[in-house]
Amino acid sequence: QVQLVESGGGLVQAGGSLRLSCAASRRISGISSMGWYRQAPGNQRELVATIRSSGSTNYADSVKGRFTISRDNAKNMVNLEMNSLKPEDTAVYYCNAEINFGRLQSFWGQGTQVTVSS
Repeated sequence: QVQLVESGGGLVQAGGSLRLSCAASRRISGISSMGWYRQAPGNQRELVATIRSSGSTNYADSVKGRFTISRDNAKNMVNLEMNSLKPEDTAVYYCNAEINFGRLQSFWGQGTQVTVSS
């Protein structure tokens, strides 16, 4: 099994910045992609940003230009730098990893709360 351990998050005023980090609990080969998703109360979980092992990235339109995802393949870590935060960014943020164990499996972190006050 693989555990994803998240850190960061918290309370920040609108316009501020936060950094989220996520690390796999053990060394793993075959991580296809890592990323961040978020879920606000009453809403479905939605993609924020993903990064593949090649370094290619994908962002939700709502965060483009404000959020930056990065990855340390050697440490099996993924980070999300969030700038110019808005109250609508308030949500629980979940780390995700897609890992090839013969077939692609998806793993999730426990979630970390991000609250942006106006």
